[in-house]
Amino acid sequence: MKRKVFQLLVDNTSGVLSRISGLFSRRGYNIESITAGETKTPHITRITIVATGDDDALAQIEKQVAKLEDVRDVKELKPDVSVYRELALVKVRANASQRAEIKTLGDIYRANIVDVSDNGMIIEVSGSQAKIDALLRLLDGYEILELARTGIAGLRRGTDDIVYL
Repeated sequence: MKRKVFQLLVDNTSGVLSRISGLFSRRGYNIESITAGETKTPHITRITIVATGDDDALAQIEKQVAKLEDVRDVKELKPDVSVYRELALVKVRANASQRAEIKTLGDIYRANIVDVSDNGMIIEVSGSQAKIDALLRLLDGYEILELARTGIAGLRRGTDDIVYL
């Protein structure tokens, strides 16, 4: 199984995300992650989809998504010419004596402590999936109570291939 990251520029209309995800489910394609947000142009949304499959399935995904009415542009974001980031919030059970240890681990990964309570803390970390996975492995010795990950957001490097809508 291969993994590809697709960037879509779509009309910011009601139901667009549902139509795109529906295409994936009807065809039996797997979505590893999906993120969406408004661009600098309010009527356009940028959607980043990470999909897995064989070469034929991934090529078919790109073709099928491009045919959807709301889709303005589809690109593959190749790792060597793109920047990917993900955000994770990790709630860890921590007593007063454990907080300093956990903060030290977080500092290695430039994580921020965004909330502290009597018996826990929330850590915010952003970066590559590998960086977040590495921090989670270090936190494995502590009780992770909750975890929220955004999925990948990505952009192609440079200014040569920008689509203006």
